[in-house]
Amino acid sequence: MSTSQRPLPISLASSLDSTKCEYRQLGKSGLRVSVPIFGCAGFGDPTGIRPWVLGEEEAISLLKAAYDRGINTWDTANIYSNGLSETFIGKAIKKHAIPREKVVLLTKCFWAVGEDQSVQHAMMPVEKSKDYQNMFGLSRAAIFNAVDASLRRLDTTYIDVLQVHRFDPGVPIE
Repeated sequence: MSTSQRPLPISLASSLDSTKCEYRQLGKSGLRVSVPIFGCAGFGDPTGIRPWVLGEEEAISLLKAAYDRGINTWDTANIYSNGLSETFIGKAIKKHAIPREKVVLLTKCFWAVGEDQSVQHAMMPVEKSKDYQNMFGLSRAAIFNAVDASLRRLDTTYIDVLQVHRFDPGVPIE
């Protein structure tokens, strides 16, 4: 009997039936990502300065629905809603017991995350504050600090792809 004539195991048949997207290799990395990638910039606190964002419950439900359909690559950034987007992703993975190796997490660094939700680096001069030194930009220290903070918010031990959110004119390209 050839493999094409063998019945599929129930778990694989169910997985194939619920998968509603395609997968492609990301550049030359070997990493396979879903197409589409689920963008998470719209997650945060709708009672804050961005009333259009989706709150925690809605975000977690959407992430689960995306995962159930095979959209397992999720893109966020440390600055999205001052870290809440990353926090909601971590909570979704934990709440729904999604195996970490079955999702691909992309996040970004450059901006500082405010110590409270009212501090927004992109709109405020945090670079002059003693509390935000080495918390923004692309220096080695800033990148390490950003990654450590993202790992805590995502509640994971690794990030699959770290992206540079923008060029840092204060750090030479090497």
